[in-house]
Amino acid sequence: MPLLKPITSPTLLANEAICKANIARMAKKAAKHHVALIPHFKTHQSLEVGNWYKEFGINEITVSSIQMAAYFSGQSWKNIHIAFPFNPLEINLLNRLVKDHSISIQLVNAEVAQALADRLTSPVEFFIEIDAGYGRAGVEVSDFGKIEEIMRIANRSDKLDFKGFYIHAGHTYHANKEGIHAIHGQTKAALRMLKDKYCDEFPDLITRSGDTPSCSIEEDFEGIDEIGPGNFAFYDLTQASIGSCDKSDIAVALAAPVVDIRKEKREILIHGGGIHLAKDVLINNDGTNNYGEVVLLTEQGWTIPATTSFLKSISQEHGLIKATDELINNIQIGDILGILPVHSCMTADCMRGYFSLKGEKLDHLKGQKAY
Repeated sequence: MPLLKPITSPTLLANEAICKANIARMAKKAAKHHVALIPHFKTHQSLEVGNWYKEFGINEITVSSIQMAAYFSGQSWKNIHIAFPFNPLEINLLNRLVKDHSISIQLVNAEVAQALADRLTSPVEFFIEIDAGYGRAGVEVSDFGKIEEIMRIANRSDKLDFKGFYIHAGHTYHANKEGIHAIHGQTKAALRMLKDKYCDEFPDLITRSGDTPSCSIEEDFEGIDEIGPGNFAFYDLTQASIGSCDKSDIAVALAAPVVDIRKEKREILIHGGGIHLAKDVLINNDGTNNYGEVVLLTEQGWTIPATTSFLKSISQEHGLIKATDELINNIQIGDILGILPVHSCMTADCMRGYFSLKGEKLDHLKGQKAY
């Protein structure tokens, strides 16, 4: 079935070949540096895409919620790690899930550790999340009192097993290559320090780092045992802008119908707005907003034009493209344009499904249809 013919409304396309190439490249890097790759699935949230990872020897995964863990639990993963400070209101859900599946969690305070120690019905491994500069979540790297309070609770419990330390250096997503290198150095130093401090008591202690920019750009992972990037499977314009990938590595594009053309203004109105792409934005060199960039769709995928047309503004359903002369002179109302997302994780979450380039629907945790 032709790819573009059945598309009548905004539809997220997933390029399997590009996605697999991205996975293969990250798996090769992990093997080169002798670190385990435990990829984060919050970007794609798809069972079918999850199966693609198995071709590259992946047997453990990371997710961002207990609901996502349950969604992937039927795929026979060796372990599913929930990389989010554990929510004590979900202890009953966790107890049901760990009866039949290996699940690990993340702790950032003694209160939740104690609640788990009191109410868990099966053993659960946990990481202590460390904040080494991002400021979003985690125990400050120098707060040994809080770290050891969590450890003491676990030591008194037969249900909590300390696994190691986890850092997600999310501020790399807002840095240039020099900044990413500096942040990655801080992450390595923090994890190495913590491992040296506690390895006598916990000789099997594991350290894990989870941000895509560092995992994509850096070549030194001393002190890190495991990496858990997620965005690398699809990548996006943000990752391309900081040097994590090329635009040709972006594996998803929103197919959006053209509904109006204003040649005198070099503007194209598409059906594709915030409810499809989210509202993440980049700032162009001239100070204009960029909510996504145009690619030309083909039956084999898409091509990237030599000159860039971009979404200058979006509202709920509308997207307004600032078009190049070449695009404005070769487009018609009713055509379908592709839009590379600024943030692929959010776009996938908004769209709740995909079409492959073969025209097949691919699942998503939050939806049954791709359009």
